[in-house]
Amino acid sequence: MADITHDPRLADQDLRAHQQSFRSFNKLVLFSILHIALVLGCLALAFLGNAPLLATLIGVGGTVALLAVFAIT
Repeated sequence: MADITHDPRLADQDLRAHQQSFRSFNKLVLFSILHIALVLGCLALAFLGNAPLLATLIGVGGTVALLAVFAIT
């Protein structure tokens, strides 16, 4: 293991790798939260709103849209 506290080149590399991991994890958590909210909203629409076909279309379309947005960014 390298001593990153005294080597600025290694410290920069380690910091960039850590920041990249942090951003990826943030995106994953945000995607998960948004997808859970979408699924819960679709379940409410399907069962309480008595519109299962519309809920299915919104759920599938919303999932594809979330995947597309998070794949681009």
